[in-house]
Amino acid sequence: MNPQTAPVLLLIASNIFMTFAWYGHLKFKTSPLWIAVLASWSIAFVEYWFAVPANRIGSAVYSAAELKTMQEVITLIVFAGFSVLYLKEPLGWNHLIGFVLIASGAAFIFQGR
Repeated sequence: MNPQTAPVLLLIASNIFMTFAWYGHLKFKTSPLWIAVLASWSIAFVEYWFAVPANRIGSAVYSAAELKTMQEVITLIVFAGFSVLYLKEPLGWNHLIGFVLIASGAAFIFQGR
């Protein structure tokens, strides 16, 4: 994998794990909080095995600001899918407009390339 593509793919994988770590427990609200925290931490541990290499590899061709911006946009896309498909929570027009505005702002980060 080349250093332009690898960070994107690794950040997608990372964000899938992190989204489950942060929000997956919401489907199990009757479980004790300590179990939710332990399960979430365990999932987040796996997430780091994708996030750290993504940033290490990506730093060869992207700035830290560009990597962070990629991560945020990927997070929004992954979360939108997660919210609809896993949590069964619909996204409204206000969410979509907000996400588009954030993504539009993110595009300015890459204007100096």
